Amino acid sequence: MAADKHDQRIKTGITVIRLFFLALFILAVGSGRMSVWLALFALSLIAALFWGRIYCGYICPMNTAMIPADWLGRRLGIQTARAPAWQKSRWLAWVLLAASLVSVLLSRRLWSFNLPILPILLVLAVLVTLRYPPAVFHEALCPFGALQKLAGRKPRMSYQVDPQSCTGCSLCTKKCPSQAVSVDDEVRKARIIPTACHQCQNCRLACPREAIRYKSMEKPLPKGMA
Repeated sequence: MAADKHDQRIKTGITVIRLFFLALFILAVGSGRMSVWLALFALSLIAALFWGRIYCGYICPMNTAMIPADWLGRRLGIQTARAPAWQKSRWLAWVLLAASLVSVLLSRRLWSFNLPILPILLVLAVLVTLRYPPAVFHEALCPFGALQKLAGRKPRMSYQVDPQSCTGCSLCTKKCPSQAVSVDDEVRKARIIPTACHQCQNCRLACPREAIRYKSMEKPLPKGMA
């Protein structure tokens, strides 16, 4: 019971943090000070070198908006679990990033107009998530996620699975929004891919064995789990 209350407090705290940054994003958009938000994103790329993709898990307004969109899509029966073929492409997110930058530059140069590319991407994230699981946008389309993934290739800290405690129940995989968690069919142990992990704690909170911990990546995984 005490553990459940502790986990609930953590979930509430994470929600408050996400809503705070969403409000900050809306304020930045409304006041025309997107440079402040972009500076925050730049700092998060540096943070990703040490602590992984914390921007994606706690700060990103698109992720925050996608959480209710995911629930609504499943509730209305319009979301399909079948991933589109283009999700496997490694270049879509980079193409979208390049297209976003070009669109912003052209709108300023040709029409002296600041294209609201971040709100546009937020709407795109919601629409895609209404139809597909969150991982489709996070891993295949999100241009900011592509940069976060690049910066967080080898973080100093990340959530990892203790193979001695893991039973391979797969509860963690069902809660991961980015498909960063998978269960090895051979050894029946879960593993987490740091470059895809949002550090959001969903998997840790779902684990009944408390087998997932946020710790240093310096220690190699046991044989068969790498």
